[in-house]
Amino acid sequence: MRVSKRIAGLTGGGSDGWDILRKSRQMIADGVDVIELTVGEHDRRTEPEILDEMDRSAHAGHTGYPAVPGINALRDAIAARVTERTGVATTRENVVVTPGAQSALFAAHTAACDPGDTALFIDPYYTTYPGTIRGVGAIARAVSAHADAGFQPDAGDLAKAAPGARSLLINSPNNPTGVVYARKTMDGIAKVAKEHDLWIISDEVYDTQIWTGEHVSPRQLPGMAERCLVAGSLSKSHAMTGSRLGWLVGPAESMAHVENLSTHTTYGVPGFIQDAGLFALQQGHAFEDRISAPFRRRHAAALAYLTKRGVPVVPSMASMYLMVDVRKSGLSGEAFAERLLAEHHIAVMPGESFGQAAAGHLRVALTVEDSRLMDAIQTLANVIDRLSAEAA
Repeated sequence: MRVSKRIAGLTGGGSDGWDILRKSRQMIADGVDVIELTVGEHDRRTEPEILDEMDRSAHAGHTGYPAVPGINALRDAIAARVTERTGVATTRENVVVTPGAQSALFAAHTAACDPGDTALFIDPYYTTYPGTIRGVGAIARAVSAHADAGFQPDAGDLAKAAPGARSLLINSPNNPTGVVYARKTMDGIAKVAKEHDLWIISDEVYDTQIWTGEHVSPRQLPGMAERCLVAGSLSKSHAMTGSRLGWLVGPAESMAHVENLSTHTTYGVPGFIQDAGLFALQQGHAFEDRISAPFRRRHAAALAYLTKRGVPVVPSMASMYLMVDVRKSGLSGEAFAERLLAEHHIAVMPGESFGQAAAGHLRVALTVEDSRLMDAIQTLANVIDRLSAEAA
């Protein structure tokens, strides 16, 4: 028996973008010492006090069927956090708790798109985006942001792609580039959304990892709250990646439908995980700063070193990544990453894993301890210099 065309076609018939990761993991399993700078996974695990709260809640009996839209106290805490960070009045009726932001993005596209609708997204993009869109039966269409414009999406390009589309997925702070969309960029996105009646689906999971500049959520712009669906998560902000605790924020009527979808799909998030998430949010900004501090430090150190060496780096303002331009080497990002892994046992993600706009780049995850990271960064710079000289 064959599976459905929808599920068989999630990756569009090509790679899912994680080939380098699989190769590096196999090398590690074979006993090779690989510096793995691929996945955006914290090198420190979930804080013990959060795990203690999870344990307390489970032993107290919060192990039954969960409240599908999320326990009220957690929804209230998320709503308060969103209100504080954006200035947009938000209540629990605007919030549905989901098993991570990935589930929230799937729910958002299910809410926004019917099968056959066109859903836009920005290239470069996180690898799951086109598959998420295809998974709801919509047509995934990329709109390129360009390296020479600092990977800021251009409103004119969006306007050309918008006729007939139903939604636009954006991600700022951005994975893979670390770029934070400027207020001018967001104003352009909002203008296109209003003129073409688009839903804006905004992935904001890196909003606590901003090193310079300011994050602007499209939901806080005039007239945009009613057409925005915003995905958030505790994965990056609180090092709770494996807990799968995220949320979707949007208009109350839309969230009622998303709750209905959750009833028919995930049936919510375990109560003891929700209690731990509530505890995590109650620890406030100081806790979030503590989780983000290693990446702020490593980002500054790696960026300063690469800049001093003359290695071109995307003007990154946020996130646990740096995007390095290796086009002068004469190799594609894929070929460079393969060579770096084979010859130096350093695993990074090729830009092509995140779309064609990032071709010829590498995404470097700053996810190992500082000295090991800087050893890898120094080797990377040496290889770029050598291959660029050979290519010249």
